[in-house]
Amino acid sequence: MKAIVLGAGKGTRLQSEQFQLPKVLRQANGRALIDYVLEHISFIPKQDTVVVVGYKKEDVRAALSPEYLFSDQDQQLGTGHAVNCAREHFEDYDGDVLVLYGDMPLLSRDTYERIIKQHVETGADCTVLTAIVDDKLPYGRVIKDENGNFLDVVETKDCTPEQLAIKELNIGVYVFRSKLLFENLKELKNNNAQGEYYLTDIPKILLKKNAKVTTCAIYDATEIFGVNTVEDLQFCEEKLKNEAK
Repeated sequence: MKAIVLGAGKGTRLQSEQFQLPKVLRQANGRALIDYVLEHISFIPKQDTVVVVGYKKEDVRAALSPEYLFSDQDQQLGTGHAVNCAREHFEDYDGDVLVLYGDMPLLSRDTYERIIKQHVETGADCTVLTAIVDDKLPYGRVIKDENGNFLDVVETKDCTPEQLAIKELNIGVYVFRSKLLFENLKELKNNNAQGEYYLTDIPKILLKKNAKVTTCAIYDATEIFGVNTVEDLQFCEEKLKNEAK
């Protein structure tokens, strides 16, 4: 198992520029956000973990162990583009890869281990981490058929009122067969409001090619917080302080 940690973001809504820090180096309870994330996936060796860096990339590299692998995302063209920037480290690799975010400090080691275990045991080509919660959070909704099989992810802003009522959310964490992932990244289109290449489109692309796509659900809204705003950071700070007691 290898990992790709997406950590190129600027953190504009987090007002990170006034701190002269990239988003993943903002601190919660005395530690950088990415430190928590890397600790929670430490069962994957550092030399098998690729950190995608962009804004103030030298600072991120300097803050982390040189044992990690790094890839540069010099233009912010979306999550699909970010993953594609790590391609250089996967040319001769035929195993699975965990894709995750460097700004989700509350997602636990248990959850990462569980999605990987399910992916391996079911022989899936792609496993999507979802959260089934009552909270109306701004995450994409997971669309399934009448038998509970994955069909699609629809971003919040594109949802119909019926889709917005769906309680199963896409968290943005996946396990892929790496060869399939990189083969299909070139099929991503950026014909959306942001003009970006979204990784969320890959499971549907794989499904159309008869690949096996499964979901792995958690039921804790606390774990799924990505830090995008000052309020998010304050929330994570409180949770981490309580955990440390």
